Amino acid sequence: MNQALIFDMDGTLFQTNEILEISLEDTFHHLSLMGKWEGVTFIDTYREIMGVPLPEVWETLLPNHSIEIREQMNVYFQESLIQNINNGKGALYPNVKYILKYLKENNYSIFIASNGLTEYLKSIVRYYHLDHWVSETFSIEQIDSLDKSDLVQSIINKYDIIQAAVVGDRLSDIQAAKDNNLIAIGCNFDFAKEDELLHADYVLNDLMELQDLLPNS
Repeated sequence: MNQALIFDMDGTLFQTNEILEISLEDTFHHLSLMGKWEGVTFIDTYREIMGVPLPEVWETLLPNHSIEIREQMNVYFQESLIQNINNGKGALYPNVKYILKYLKENNYSIFIASNGLTEYLKSIVRYYHLDHWVSETFSIEQIDSLDKSDLVQSIINKYDIIQAAVVGDRLSDIQAAKDNNLIAIGCNFDFAKEDELLHADYVLNDLMELQDLLPNS
């Protein structure tokens, strides 16, 4: 395989912010009904740590709760996210389908590598029919280390990829590219941080910019 694009999902292809707040509010409301929570929902905290593996998310949001409670809330949260996706409350970023079609027509193999869980990712791919262009979607669940660099390496090894770029909005995506000697393309979208994007080889403000960028890469 000659050339490939490995995309992050949340904050890169999928506008997670469209369903994040309502799903998180739903989850903390459920926790409150269990008598295990009082106070506000830490939506801003979640936005800050967006892109880290989910065990780290719940350890940050619920530092004083047991691992069992964190795991229960993660399951509930995932179910809420999937329900909201299936109800059409989410959205892809502008031009996602156009650029995936363009890349496919220009002989790029397309993959998704995400810190999201498998069923959540499947629901997005299924609802928006991304499998028309995406060869395979990979979840961090498939990697024991929960390290995105290892996840990207597993894609490279499975498909014998020689030349590729990782496209994502957070440092974990950029680092995954660097660790595997790939091009790092940062997306200056909702959850992106300026200090993290400084480490990328290129930065996009719109996915359409890939059309001009890739021939020069």
